[in-house]
Amino acid sequence: MEITSFFFLCFLAIVLILYYLIPGKLQWVVLLAASVAFYLLSGNGVLIIYPIIAIFVTWISMHLLSKTDKSALVKRRLVLSLEVVVLLGILAGLKYNNFISTDSIIAPLGLSFYTFILLGYFLDVYNNIAEPEESFFKTALMGMYFPVMISGPILRMRDLKKDFFSPHKLDYNNITFGVQRMLWGFFKELVISERLGVIAGTVFNNDTEYPGAYIWVGALCFTFQLYANFSGCMDIVIGISEMFGLKLPENFDVPFMTKSISEYWRKWHITLGEWMKEHVFYPLLRTQMIMKLGKKLRDKFGKKKGKQLTTYVAMFILWFSVGMWHGGALKYVIGSGLLHWFYIVFGEVTLPFWTKLFTRFHIDMKSRVADGVRIVRTFFLVNIGNVFFRADSVPHACRMLKEAVTTWNPQVLVNGSLFELGLDWIDCSVALISIAILIIVSLYQLHLEKEAENKGESYDYHGVRRFIASKNIILRWIILFAALFYVILLGQYGPGYSAAEFIYQNF
Repeated sequence: MEITSFFFLCFLAIVLILYYLIPGKLQWVVLLAASVAFYLLSGNGVLIIYPIIAIFVTWISMHLLSKTDKSALVKRRLVLSLEVVVLLGILAGLKYNNFISTDSIIAPLGLSFYTFILLGYFLDVYNNIAEPEESFFKTALMGMYFPVMISGPILRMRDLKKDFFSPHKLDYNNITFGVQRMLWGFFKELVISERLGVIAGTVFNNDTEYPGAYIWVGALCFTFQLYANFSGCMDIVIGISEMFGLKLPENFDVPFMTKSISEYWRKWHITLGEWMKEHVFYPLLRTQMIMKLGKKLRDKFGKKKGKQLTTYVAMFILWFSVGMWHGGALKYVIGSGLLHWFYIVFGEVTLPFWTKLFTRFHIDMKSRVADGVRIVRTFFLVNIGNVFFRADSVPHACRMLKEAVTTWNPQVLVNGSLFELGLDWIDCSVALISIAILIIVSLYQLHLEKEAENKGESYDYHGVRRFIASKNIILRWIILFAALFYVILLGQYGPGYSAAEFIYQNF
């Protein structure tokens, strides 16, 4: 079922009506039934067996864990092994089978997302920071809540469990804010992402015909395409959940205005980064292997440098895991993983050199100009990583990067040659205007965040919608109808078009 289709909107309307018609204590049952129906209607229905197996194993493992004395470490670790081996085994078998076989296996919808949600919940129970769920059906809802199955976010159920199973009254603000958030997601996906995808596809699929400046344009278009696609999906998912009275975690926070790769990953795919730090990086630092390595490095290089090198080793494993999560291919391991590890380590190691250089030329490292340079630098490095992400393979990405720097043809940026990449001047104008709108709204969001930070408050991501709601009813409806018709009239549709094919849907 395509999430941006009219059929899905009708499906959502029916679910919403049923959700608010029945008693509050049974609302979660409607969400569970809707999740099962969504899964069955979203392709090969028999694949629902995979999330059901993962849910059942997690539920059984939590039940066994609750019956095991906390002092019985061997038994608890056996239960932990059962959960980890089964869930990660299924994930690896379905997602990474291309490492050992050329035969492709159809993976179920939301494989990586429901696996990490369930595994994260079990690990919280294992570490005594969450209570095990006694009901299999409630565990099932937590494991396959239908909006999240498309592209996340990765839910931390210890924070959301109570909200999922509490009664929710029909609230005007929840409905209107949810619809507005969905509309913003449709704008990103249908108007921006689908257009930029045409240019990116043309360049990446024909890079030998479009070298030099074309490749930089293609990489830039893909970066914005990926952001508009993925964050647009998050807007739709979060908007749907708001209408049910559920507040899901944000997955993006103006990532292209960050001044370092570390900061970028704190604001891009936020829930994945938090999951990896909590369940991979910090536990890894406490393992005997890393602790012994740390002792050896401290003895050899000194306390400070030894600790730093130990952290870099753990970070290498972390970023390798992030790359593997994105897909069973080396291009993901590099483009979304190890390349970013290199960026961070190289930046920290060479920081003294850059500090001395800036000081020598009397450049204030805290000035707005320096911050602007850092933002551009970070964005450029992200684009390099996205070339690997989008290319067919690592050799293909390396060839494109070589072609990008060895061919000098800046004239194509101004002589109309870019209109040969699949979009005419009208579509290019719509894309540029839409990106400008996206940037303006993002900058306003960033301004509101800084205002909240200065006041010592937390930003709740409703700022832009509250700004609209504060206007008189005439202006408010003009804004909303203008946005609606902008999407309807300028959204990309056509034969064979599927707006639901979000880039992260298959991860």
